[in-house]
Amino acid sequence: MTVTNGRPAVDAGTVLPEWELPAVSAEKMKTMALVLADPNPIHFDLDSVRELGMGDRPVNQGPNNLAYVMNMLAVWSGGHEHLRGIRVRFRGNVLGGDRVVARGTVSGLRDEAECVLADCDVELVVDDKVVLAGTATVDVTHLTGSPQ
Repeated sequence: MTVTNGRPAVDAGTVLPEWELPAVSAEKMKTMALVLADPNPIHFDLDSVRELGMGDRPVNQGPNNLAYVMNMLAVWSGGHEHLRGIRVRFRGNVLGGDRVVARGTVSGLRDEAECVLADCDVELVVDDKVVLAGTATVDVTHLTGSPQ
């Protein structure tokens, strides 16, 4: 299904614009540890990170990594309100200072309850290594027009 109605075409195989964060902030990890009530010291205590043999940079929280992918979907679709579902698997760590890139591809379109839903394969990448991968569903009715 490709419907343009003067808007960008969305079809299976559409590559979503990448979303990049040039450097994950170690300082923001400390704040998020407080917000999430996450006492795990790998997010803010470098001595603990070293003692665990995990290097010398703090480890980013999983919810932050998921949020980067959600930001990519929101930028592409026009807002977070268009996200209908997301399922991911965490496959690696993101460390303070890492450059992360969220990317995705539309795997299919379907009509449901008077809207057009795009199913997308999504991932978060650090240095060409996929650290998070999964699927997301986004309402793209406003991009494609009403279902027929």
